[in-house]
Amino acid sequence: MVTRRNFSSEFKAKVVLELLREEETLSQIATRHKIHHTVLQNWKRTVTDGLPGLFADPRRKSVEEIEKETTINDLYKQVGLLSMQLEWLKKKCGVDSFSS
Repeated sequence: MVTRRNFSSEFKAKVVLELLREEETLSQIATRHKIHHTVLQNWKRTVTDGLPGLFADPRRKSVEEIEKETTINDLYKQVGLLSMQLEWLKKKCGVDSFSS
């Protein structure tokens, strides 16, 4: 039975830095560390995809967050408007007509 090897985050970072330095090829690094080259490619992709997030301002909201907040605010406004209309109808037509 083949057991799955687990690598520490420090080891992964060290190997990916070796890849980024490009002093050796991916195959050479994979052979030296006895790790399959696709695993190393995945680690490298994870690092390069995550780099922009390291420099992002945490106080700045993303476009998705802004759109979500806008949608929620619009929905609250609509709920408030509908509640006011329902109360007006209850007063105008009598409480017994609309039971909540």
